[in-house]
Parts: sequence; C-alpha cells; structure tokens
Amino acid sequence: MPSYPLSVAVVCMSNMNRSMEAHRILRRKGFQVRSFGAGSRVKLPGSARSLPVVYDFSTTYEERRKDLLRKDRQRYNSNGILHILGRNERIKPRPERFQECRDHFDLIFTCEESVYDRVVEELWVREQETCQPVHVINVDMADNAEDATLGSFIICELCERLQQADNLEDSLVEVLLAAEQKMGKSFLHTVCFY
Repeated sequence: MPSYPLSVAVVCMSNMNRSMEAHRILRRKGFQVRSFGAGSRVKLPGSARSLPVVYDFSTTYEERRKDLLRKDRQRYNSNGILHILGRNERIKPRPERFQECRDHFDLIFTCEESVYDRVVEELWVREQETCQPVHVINVDMADNAEDATLGSFIICELCERLQQADNLEDSLVEVLLAAEQKMGKSFLHTVCFY
C-alpha cells in the first residue's frame, strides 16, 4: 500500500459538473484531488439547445452564478445550474483547463471518451522530464447530475482500491478488470509519462 495519498485529477469538458462532483466526493474521502476541463471554453445550457451560454475559464463560478441570476433565475434554478455553481464555489474559485496545468498526478480520470483523447494527446505532446508514469482512465458518464454522482462513486471506489493496493503499477489492470466485471462497464486506460 502506498504510504502517501494518491494524487488524482478528474477531467471533463468544462470543469462544471462531472469533474467537480468527483472532486467533491474524492476530497471528502481524503484524496489529494484536482479537477479540470479540457475544452477551450466553458459552455452551459442556454435558452435553446443550440444557444449555450459560453464563458472563458477565467470567469469565476460566482461571476457565472450572478450572471445567470440576472439572465433568467427561474430557468437556471429549475435546470440545476445555480445549484451546481454553488457547489463549485465551495470547492474552488474558478474552473481550470487541464492543458494549462503542469502538476504531476498518479491517476487522471476522464468522464467521456473525447476528453480522454484530449488528455492523452496533451500528455503525449509534452516533453518528458521525469518519466514518472501517470495512468489515464476513462469512466464514461453522461453530463447530468445523476450520472455525474454515479460516475463519481465509481471513480472513488477505483481510487480506494488502488490506494489499498501494494503496488499501483502491478495492481491497476487487475483492479480495473474486477471493476469492469462487477459493474458491467468497460474503462479505457493508457499509461503516459511526465
């Protein structure tokens, strides 16, 4: 069992819902965790499906919440966005882009295959400095509150099992296979290096 807490990152497209729910749950369980988005901008549901509300990553969660309150309090309260922004404000001030982070992690969890592809590509194009391995694992989940919570519990269970393993490198594939059998869900997994 590692004598240190695993360093974990969770990445979705906008660092709004799925990665932040996993961030909340993992932090509560005592993991060293950060969350990120992999998109170029943060998109929230707008007045129509084809008209999202778009923000830069530099816009704080509080600024977004106040802006949406001005725009349409009823809409953003009923669709849960104001609740999500309130939760996010309690965790950190603003979303972060994975591509701008140079910190090292033991595990990086992504929440959909297109985000997994972006994260792996980003790690492959970076110059390797330490050759420290990082395991990128995709736990596919829909971008809604219920699936974000269920997916976050899966991520947390995987982290707990890997934290208890004698050797992360030797145990990871075994833990993933056991989880796939138990949950009837498959996970993408790639090893990259810093």
